[in-house]
Amino acid sequence: MMLQFPDPVKLRTKKLVFEEVYAARDSATLEQLKELSSKRRVIEESINESSSITEAIAREISGGLTSPIQQDLRRLEEYLPLLENLLSHVDLVSSNSQMVRWTSNLKIRWTSALSSSTFFNLMGPKFFQVDNLQFELGMTLFLYGAILRERALEVLSTDLVQSATFFREAAGVYHHLANEVLPSLGPSLPAERPPEAISSVSTVMSLICLAEAQAVTIRRAAEKGIAVGLLAKLHYGVTQLLDEAEGALYAGTRDCRDISSRLVEFMVSCKSLHELRSQIYLANDLKSAGQVGVAVGVLRLALTNVKKKMPSEESWKSVFGKEIDDASEILRKFEHENEFVWHEKIASGDELPLPQGNKIVSIVPYSPKRWERELAFKI
Repeated sequence: MMLQFPDPVKLRTKKLVFEEVYAARDSATLEQLKELSSKRRVIEESINESSSITEAIAREISGGLTSPIQQDLRRLEEYLPLLENLLSHVDLVSSNSQMVRWTSNLKIRWTSALSSSTFFNLMGPKFFQVDNLQFELGMTLFLYGAILRERALEVLSTDLVQSATFFREAAGVYHHLANEVLPSLGPSLPAERPPEAISSVSTVMSLICLAEAQAVTIRRAAEKGIAVGLLAKLHYGVTQLLDEAEGALYAGTRDCRDISSRLVEFMVSCKSLHELRSQIYLANDLKSAGQVGVAVGVLRLALTNVKKKMPSEESWKSVFGKEIDDASEILRKFEHENEFVWHEKIASGDELPLPQGNKIVSIVPYSPKRWERELAFKI
């Protein structure tokens, strides 16, 4: 089982009407601005859970898609090219004083799903306002990556290959966000900023998605009967990816200290879980090679370590409990066999093999699409 962490999709936003901010010079530009506002409105209503349309209408509008997650992906894929086009035209005249005034009136407001203070605000969701179209693009892309990740989980039980691909696509979106979109936004951000607007946090999310893609790939490899020695290395590869994510997160706290403790605990918990799974496979491999005493030592240490990392989240705790029970049963059998058959010395400390990892997944690069449409403003 995989640990569930749906928090990244829990973003909210306030209404944004582009044609009320930017004065169009011609009717074609006005219609395009209205279309942009309309596309965004359906996203607002969906994530804010304020839509009044029925499931049947939503299915019809989305071309027959029955999954709400798929419908949200379609909405974002229709909105993002229009937003990219507007951004490119605004950038061309960004130094114009009129354009500067218009942009300052945008009032782009989003909540954060990864800010620790967001969940304890008694006055309702806390909105961060940054009047910069790059902020709108960044938050929308963050949401897109999060929904791709949810889609990966949605198809996990029916199609492992597709699930891994969605995770890799989400990793590509976050990689693009971290390296191409957010760096230029940094100087315009206020001191109080959402973690989603920080490059290092998107790097963290990209690495988490890659780790999840590898976890799905391991499941498929196990079904195909791949050697347990390789499975041990693949599970430890997940641990290594999450180690990188932790490092990126700690680097990011210099720019944003308000990070959700649930995100931190999720990474630590996943890392511990896959380290345990790696050690279980390693122990089985060692036993098959006749090294029962070393296998027992590996399992004893692995169980000692994982019990120290028991998460507080109940659903995660139940997954840990099952893994610990399974590992304990394997250890019991190994110890019993060693006691009555092999009589090997139980290895410990420096006698135990160092874990080895193998990372085999990569991002699916995100290529932004832009609808090439001329926009003319009254400047």
